[in-house]
Amino acid sequence: MSHALVLEGHHVRLEPLTMLHAEGLLAAVSEDQSTYVWTRAPAPDAAGVVAFIDEALAEPARLAFATLWTDEGRIVGSTSFFAEQWPWGGHTGPSDAPDAVEIGGTWLAASAQRTAVNTEAKLLMLSHAFDVWQVQRVSLKTDARNERSRAAIERLGARFDGILRRHMPALGPAGGTRDSAFFSILPDEWPDVRARLETRLRQAN
Repeated sequence: MSHALVLEGHHVRLEPLTMLHAEGLLAAVSEDQSTYVWTRAPAPDAAGVVAFIDEALAEPARLAFATLWTDEGRIVGSTSFFAEQWPWGGHTGPSDAPDAVEIGGTWLAASAQRTAVNTEAKLLMLSHAFDVWQVQRVSLKTDARNERSRAAIERLGARFDGILRRHMPALGPAGGTRDSAFFSILPDEWPDVRARLETRLRQAN
């Protein structure tokens, strides 16, 4: 899994996260933070953004991106692949490709939410996962209380797998533990999901 991977569409460029993105991320996260109740976004100060980048880059199985909204020429958030390698010897994709991935660690500036940004970013990431890496599954999860995030994942066409109770610490400012709602997309479901995302993207233009 190359950490130099760049994914680019008509509205969005996903480029490997580095400290060079810190200023843009700080501007993005300093917008209205009311949507981050259940989301792991950086603290809205320079130290918080640096800590977020350090943490993302320290995870060996994580491929973190800065999300550039090319229409406006600015950084509006971040998203990541989390890779899984299976000890089964049956992978059909490139030799360094994961067997399955999770798309997560996603947050967007308030001004970029409910735009074409998230739709195209997901289309780019899913296309790479299924068409290039040939993964067996793409997973997505969210705090079970986050109805907005759950609805957005379902709109992608992902299938609800269930809720894992007290799965992990809650990621937003509320603290405590959380139940996690899990969703997935499998290779035979990908063509329908892709068509759905492409239609939504056309409608957003």
